[in-house]
Amino acid sequence: MTKGGGSRARKGGKGRDASSARSAGKRPSQTRQPKPQRTPRPSPAPSPEPPARPAERFVLGAFPGATPGKWIDVWKDRMPHTALELVSLAVADQRRALVDGEVDAALVRLPVDRTDLHVIALYDEVPVVVTAADSHLTAADELELADLAGEVVIVPGDDVLGLDVAGAVAPAFAPPADTAEAIATVAAGVGVVIVPMSLARLHHRKDADYRPLRDAPASSVALAWIAARTTPEVEAFVGIVRGRTVNSSR
Repeated sequence: MTKGGGSRARKGGKGRDASSARSAGKRPSQTRQPKPQRTPRPSPAPSPEPPARPAERFVLGAFPGATPGKWIDVWKDRMPHTALELVSLAVADQRRALVDGEVDAALVRLPVDRTDLHVIALYDEVPVVVTAADSHLTAADELELADLAGEVVIVPGDDVLGLDVAGAVAPAFAPPADTAEAIATVAAGVGVVIVPMSLARLHHRKDADYRPLRDAPASSVALAWIAARTTPEVEAFVGIVRGRTVNSSR
C-alpha cells in the first residue's frame, strides 16, 4: 500500500510541477498603452507680401502749349522702370479725361471743377496779343486792353481766356474753330487774337508776331489728378514738379 501510494503521490507531484512549469513559461498578457499624442507644430508665419511693383506706364495729360519737358527728363532719371506717356488734351476735355481714367494726372488750365480732384497750382501764364507781323501794334513792347479799342478781336472756338475787351469790334465772319486757324487769319492781316503766351509760341509763324497784354488776367496752370487715385507714381510726379530731390521728405 505504502509503495503504491507513494508512487501515485510522486506522479501527482510531477504533474503539478509540469503544470506549474508550463504556467510559469507563459508570458503574462501585456496591456497596450495609448501612444502619446504629438504636439502639432506651429504653422509657419506667413511670408511678408513683396512690395508692389511700380506701374509700367504713367500717363500725363497736358493742354496744348504746355511744356513739361524738364519734369519728364527728371522722371526718366528717377523712374527708369516706368515709362511716361504724354497725351495732349483740349482744355474743354481735361476734367473728363481725368474722371474717365484716360490719364493718371494732367497739367490743366484753371478754372476747373475741383470736385474729387487734388489740384496744385504751378504758375501763371502771361496773355499776349497776336497780330500780323507788320501791324502797327508791334511798335510797342507791351500793350494794354485800351490799345485794342477799335481793333477786330477774334475769339476762337477753343478760347481759354474769356476776355471782354471794351471797345473792340466783333468780326464779321464766324469765329475760327481753333487757335491755329485764328492765328492764320490774323497773319493774313485781319484782326488780332488774345491767347496765353505758350499758345502764341506753339503756333508761331513768320508772318505773325505778339506782344504781352499787361493788364489782362493771367492764365493759371495747375497739376490735377483724381484724389482717390493717388498712386505712388502720381506722388513721384508731384515731387518732381515741386522740385523735391530723391532724398526729400514729403
